Amino acid sequence: MGMNVGSDSTTEDEGIVDINTTPLIDVMLVLLIMLIITIPLQTHSVSMDLPQGNPPPSSAPDPKVVTVAIDFDNTVSWNGTPVTSEGELQSRFQQAAAEPVQPEMHIHPNRLADYRTVAHVLADAQRLGITKLGIVGQDQFMEGQ
Repeated sequence: MGMNVGSDSTTEDEGIVDINTTPLIDVMLVLLIMLIITIPLQTHSVSMDLPQGNPPPSSAPDPKVVTVAIDFDNTVSWNGTPVTSEGELQSRFQQAAAEPVQPEMHIHPNRLADYRTVAHVLADAQRLGITKLGIVGQDQFMEGQ
């Protein structure tokens, strides 16, 4: 009564078909460790000369600011003075554009002002040569207020 351990066949010349992967894994781990050890630490540094102390005060004067407000009833005011006609507003834009140092134009529209009026004022300012132009007071347009 014999015992057959490997296979069901009765012939003795059958070999093991599976490859032993344990030595291959060992070699790969050794190569990986050697690679990690031999790679130098990457220490990239950039030398910069940073200024010491406080910067000198700016010699440029503060820019002149002109506030153009558009109220809820679409009336336009220039630095708090009501503008009675469109021609007067355009002449003020032309005068501001002709100055050697152009003033900053702060357009301050009311939340209830018509979009058409605000767009018209912005278009007039751009057409007449105003380059420093911005809309201020946008916090009133945020949701939940």
